[in-house]
Amino acid sequence: MNNDLTEALQTRVLAVLESGTPLEIRGGGSKRWLGRTPTGEPLEVAGHAGIVNYQPKELVITARCGTALETLEATLAEQGQVMPFEPPHLGPNATLGGTIACGLSGPARPYAGSARDLVLGARVLTGRGQVLRFGGEVMKNVAGYDLSRLMTGAYGTLGLLLDVSLKVMPTPAAQRTLMQEQPPSEAIRLMNAWAGTPLPITATCWDGERLYVRLAGAEAAVDQTAATIGGEIVVDQDEFWQTRIREQGHDFFAFLTGEADLWRLALPSAAPHLDLPGRQLIEWGGAQRWYQGELDMQAVRTAAVVAGGHATRFRGGDRDSEVFQPLLPPLMSIHRNLKQVFDPKRLLNPGRLYAEL
Repeated sequence: MNNDLTEALQTRVLAVLESGTPLEIRGGGSKRWLGRTPTGEPLEVAGHAGIVNYQPKELVITARCGTALETLEATLAEQGQVMPFEPPHLGPNATLGGTIACGLSGPARPYAGSARDLVLGARVLTGRGQVLRFGGEVMKNVAGYDLSRLMTGAYGTLGLLLDVSLKVMPTPAAQRTLMQEQPPSEAIRLMNAWAGTPLPITATCWDGERLYVRLAGAEAAVDQTAATIGGEIVVDQDEFWQTRIREQGHDFFAFLTGEADLWRLALPSAAPHLDLPGRQLIEWGGAQRWYQGELDMQAVRTAAVVAGGHATRFRGGDRDSEVFQPLLPPLMSIHRNLKQVFDPKRLLNPGRLYAEL
């Protein structure tokens, strides 16, 4: 499918600009449960799809927001390339626009860059009904205020991402995953020790019992590093990283059929293991900690702040409350000012990020 619905989408926004009717931006619906409860009339964008430009030699691809991640991944695979930040799908029909709007990155995030790091440019439809272009399609053209990356992780509250240009990378020549039994404190220590060396590591995870590390690069480098690190070879490594970790199919996430809270804590990578009642899974070299337990919202957020980070209620709980860590007044003031510039009437995904936005 290759459809440019820019004009129709712009007409819809201009129409509600007069009435003040809020709009809920809807793509494939795979991430509709993220953030606060969506409100507003549906603005369907899944039909605005298709790859606009792909230059394998330049390592850049540009596609419309409704383009399925599966389509992008298949197109890149034909040329031996990948999206290096390994975007999670988290459900069927996942689209490029939803992925970038939610700012989601997979296991390789600390080593290959985040979604925000790899966005080169974007075309955006604002709440004023304006179509604006930011950034470019090659690194040397990304100059000035990089507002395309500002849209990454904004949950559509600043504008609808019409097209996105991403940096892509070649598929590694060799990959290997090793596993070893480790307690949490030693796992965190090893993750940070390895991060300070030039080892070809592209993912790490401690699942509550075992420490996993993925190596990728030239065959000789992978062999040498594997001999240095040691551990048991994981045969089903793709299934482990893609299905169990990236798509949260691991036993740790099995509660997802219930109503328990899943907390995502962003901490300094070397922060000590948090002594919290419940279960934890550690990713990203120690910087991303998943927690599920009986602690209430305030206790979880306090523990995260004390450790030097913040906490997000990723799944479960009251989605009408503040899902993300409350911002300090100066930061919230910046967010309000940005919202005023791009969407002064609060038409696009109002309240999806914070209640007052």
